[in-house]
Amino acid sequence: MNAKTINKTVRQASPQKSPSTAKNILLWILQVLVALAFLGAGFAKLSGQPMMIEMFDKLGLGQWFRYLTGSIELGSAIMLLIPRITFVGAALLVCTMTGAVAAHLFKLGGSPAPPLVLLALSGVITWGRFDGFTKSFFNPVPPEKPPVPIQPDETLEA
Repeated sequence: MNAKTINKTVRQASPQKSPSTAKNILLWILQVLVALAFLGAGFAKLSGQPMMIEMFDKLGLGQWFRYLTGSIELGSAIMLLIPRITFVGAALLVCTMTGAVAAHLFKLGGSPAPPLVLLALSGVITWGRFDGFTKSFFNPVPPEKPPVPIQPDETLEA
């Protein structure tokens, strides 16, 4: 038995829980839809749409915050489409949308429903992709080492 066979046998024997196919498909559909929404929102902020400029003026934090928020949204939208870092992108969007909900409730006025919906969808993605993130970053499969050649015992030859 070589190291590859042993490693495969150990993986088969350990009860690792993998996401179901249906769950994975639903999460991918959700990830693509949320990514499209944030690509549009981030582009609107970075391109200087008059509505966005007015909204960030009303916030009173300056236009630098519009650029920061737009960059976070664009970057996170791209991360949603990269399996190894989907969780990070979704977690950043949860934080961003929490701030957006607070801004609507305490400073901007208007309905916080759109950021609440995006917050909930980002939260579902964060929750759904947490196991994959922890497995890939905190429990990586060690690389296989080449077998060490066995040296003949010199005492047996004499």
